[in-house]
Amino acid sequence: MHWYLRVLEKYADFTGRARRMEYWCFYLVNIIVIFTLGIIDVLVGAYSQSMGVGLLSSLYSLGVLIPGFAVLVRRLHDTGRSGWWVLIGVIPVLGVLVLLVFTVLDSDVGTNAYGTDPTREDVT
Repeated sequence: MHWYLRVLEKYADFTGRARRMEYWCFYLVNIIVIFTLGIIDVLVGAYSQSMGVGLLSSLYSLGVLIPGFAVLVRRLHDTGRSGWWVLIGVIPVLGVLVLLVFTVLDSDVGTNAYGTDPTREDVT
């Protein structure tokens, strides 16, 4: 939960670096929250079957859209890549796979063009 909150604290901060743990924990919590809200949407009747979306899960998804992009850009920075690589995701299938590979790659050791190594920072 610490990593999730850390991303939300840096809501629209597209500078610096984000380690793998921060990135993947953020998305794991998002999946759990969206799944839970989807169930609540169905139970309270806030799910539109014709549109295939629920009110609560949609509002939550919109709320974490910017932090999601920000942590992705910081994760790319951590691997030594520009945040503009996010745009490769618009290429169907291939773009998403390339981004997936970039996010699982190990961090650059030491300082790179985007900041100091986040694994060396004191994480509390």
